[in-house]
Formats: sequence, C-alpha cells, structure tokens
Amino acid sequence: MERRVLVVDDSGFMRKRICEQIKARGHFIAGEAKGGVEAVEMFKAHRPDLVIMDITMRDMDGITAAREILTEDPGAKILFLTILTDEKYKVEAKSLGAVGFVNKTDQASIDKVLEDIDQL
Repeated sequence: MERRVLVVDDSGFMRKRICEQIKARGHFIAGEAKGGVEAVEMFKAHRPDLVIMDITMRDMDGITAAREILTEDPGAKILFLTILTDEKYKVEAKSLGAVGFVNKTDQASIDKVLEDIDQL
C-alpha cells in the first residue's frame, strides 16, 4: 500500500537520502520541509500518512512541531529520525505517541523502519 510521507530535516542531503529510500519502496513524498514551522504548515496542507522528522532544527525543533501537528490531528503518525541519543528525547517522543525513534547513524534500523512503513 502506498503511503504519503512528509520528510522533515534541516539537512538537504538527509532529506534527499530519506526521500530516495521511501520512493524506492513504492511510497509517495507528500512534501519536504527543512524546519518545524514549515512541517506544521505542510502537514496541514497535505495530511500525510506519516511524518519522518528530525528533532534538531533551527526555527522550531521536531518535538515542538510534533506537538503542534498532534494538536491539529491527534491521530498523526510521527517517526523521529535523529542524531540525538539522549534518553530524554526517546522518553519525550514516546510520551507524544511517536511511532518510532531511530538514530540517523543506524542504517540497519532505518532500513527496518522503512521496510515496515506500511504497518506504521
């Protein structure tokens, strides 16, 4: 089943890499955002099935953006893909109801999540 995915990361390289992997698995990129403010706007406009979001971004961090998205749509599915490994971020993501929290440097975990995107 094709999923519509919004990719949010302030790194253009990372967005491109994630988008390529998502497309290769037969899913559709509903949008790309480089910050939290843009992510919230794009979520409202496109209503994707899944948001893959970094945490550390300049204008609005991913946790704050996720809160705003979930206020707009409590059923939104958000997967955090981040370089941060501090347990407090994992706990916060879980408390928000995120469908996952994956480290950007762990390609095996990224591959597994992208393979299972239909179940998210």
